[in-house]
Amino acid sequence: MSAILPSARTSRPALPQGFGLVIGAQFASALADNAMLIVAIALLAQQGFAPWWAPLLKFGFMLAYVVLAPWVGPLADAFAKGRVMAAMNVVKMLGLALLALGLHPVAALAVVGLGAAAYAPAKYGLITEMATPEALVKANGWIEISVVSAALLGAVLGGALVSPQWLGSWLADWCNGLTLPADKLTGSLAALLLIYAVSSGLNAGIPDSGRRQLSVAHDPMTLLREFRAANRRLWRDREGGLSLAATTLFWGVGATLQFAVLRWADVALGLPLSQAAYLQAAVAVGVIAGAAAAGRWLALHQARHGLWAGVALGLLMPVVAQLSDVALAAVVLALVGAVGGAMVVPLNALLQHRGAQLLSAGRSIAVQGFNENLSVLVMLAAYAGCEAAEVPITVTLSGLGALVAAAILGLIWRDRRRAARLDE
Repeated sequence: MSAILPSARTSRPALPQGFGLVIGAQFASALADNAMLIVAIALLAQQGFAPWWAPLLKFGFMLAYVVLAPWVGPLADAFAKGRVMAAMNVVKMLGLALLALGLHPVAALAVVGLGAAAYAPAKYGLITEMATPEALVKANGWIEISVVSAALLGAVLGGALVSPQWLGSWLADWCNGLTLPADKLTGSLAALLLIYAVSSGLNAGIPDSGRRQLSVAHDPMTLLREFRAANRRLWRDREGGLSLAATTLFWGVGATLQFAVLRWADVALGLPLSQAAYLQAAVAVGVIAGAAAAGRWLALHQARHGLWAGVALGLLMPVVAQLSDVALAAVVLALVGAVGGAMVVPLNALLQHRGAQLLSAGRSIAVQGFNENLSVLVMLAAYAGCEAAEVPITVTLSGLGALVAAAILGLIWRDRRRAARLDE
């Protein structure tokens, strides 16, 4: 029997009190995260590093999500999650300060990633604690909209912070007068520090749900064993395993598409990087629309419907690979983003709901983050291998789409077989 029962309510569920602070704090922190990557790339160039160092910035940032996953969940569960989020923004600010003081950019972003890795389970766990099951899909829709909006606007902000106009401003000149190793980009890092500080202040105002769950043991190896057991338990659960597999695949594919679209726009459409970024914006706009639609029209017990949007996502990618018109490409990429948003929001909500029931809010999000970010690292490595082997980008996109569609269809088939066995 399914653990998710249809809601008896007919009206739209209300979002919890204080949810606006969560959205505002999340948006500000994610905005700075995304802008920081652009500034760090510019700093690498300013310091004379070779171009191949740039991807390592993201690798260093994301590595903590995977390595620290066994411990960040218990941390989020042991304290008020709004306070944990505020503290993790301070860790991010420390990473930026070290960057300004001359720490290697990859190492500095690894420090920022440490804060981000602990921020994520606190953020999503807080939503699970604050929102009722009926409102969870809607709340997740707003969170994903804020995440994608921050990614879109963060790239714009990062570009502005390394532009000649900003670097020639009085504030940049004043910060440059501090003679720090970051040189002219010191003012850019200072602006990001301010955004993190705003986010931390908003986090501090989030109401405390009062829920705590302390670990029985505190030594690292015991927590690691607990994490392995939690990971295994969530994968073996019918609804938890289904939603975890789908979201893990989605985020790995999404991270790969971020780079593949830029490469494809250059090869197939002849667009420079500055214009190719607008195609990424089209995907982001589509994700926002799809996430909003899913949050409005799908209830938690209907989360499995999102899998069919995942099949559509895979089938659209070979279509994109064959396009040669910029306007049509923008429309189709927006559609790709829309079906992606419609897929991930309800399945993410289902995963959080089942994870909180089986484990705890923080621990389940840590397990989710471990699997999804490990997928990102693996798929980015595979994509880099395809690029190194000079596989045509159209072949890479088409192959990736076929893989996604086949994998999601496999999940649907497996879930129906498990349901049939339970009904026998």
